[in-house]
Amino acid sequence: MKVNGTLINYYFHCKRQCYLHGNRLNLEDNSEIVKIGKAIHEEKSSKSKNTEIQIDNIRIDKLTSEYLTEVKKSDADVEASKWQLIYYLKVLDDKGVKRKGKLEFVEKNKTDKKILYFELNDEILKELNKHLKNIENLINGDEIPEVLNKPKCKKCAYYEYCYI
Repeated sequence: MKVNGTLINYYFHCKRQCYLHGNRLNLEDNSEIVKIGKAIHEEKSSKSKNTEIQIDNIRIDKLTSEYLTEVKKSDADVEASKWQLIYYLKVLDDKGVKRKGKLEFVEKNKTDKKILYFELNDEILKELNKHLKNIENLINGDEIPEVLNKPKCKKCAYYEYCYI
C-alpha cells in the first residue's frame, strides 16, 4: 500500500493501527468516531467551495489560493494531524503548487488555539522523508506492533481487534 495521509496520521497516533491499516485491515466502517469525523467533513464541505479535493492518493479538505486546510474533529493528537498536513503540502509542492498549511480543530480539548499554521522548509521535508521511510518499513515488516494500552485505545476503531 502506498503511504497516504491516513497512514501518516496513524503512524503518529499508534504504530499498530498504522500497520494494520497499511496491510489492508480496515475496521473504520464500524466506528462511531470515524462516522462523526466524516459528518463534520461533509458539513464543512457543503458550506464552501474547493473542499474534498482528491489528488493522487490524498484527499484535501480545503484548498484556497493561500492555504491547504485540514479539518480535524478534535485536537487530541495534534502531532499526527500536523504530519498528515505536512505530507499533503509536500504532495502539492511536488506538483508545483505552493501553499501554506492550516490545521483547524472543530472540538478544542488540549490546545489553546483552534487553528495552527505550518509551512514547508528543508528541515521539515527531511524529517517527513524520514517518517515516510519508517512507515514503509513498518508496513512491510513481518511483526505487528504491540498494543499501546492507553486510554485513547478505547475510542479506536481497532479496539476490538486489539482487546477482544
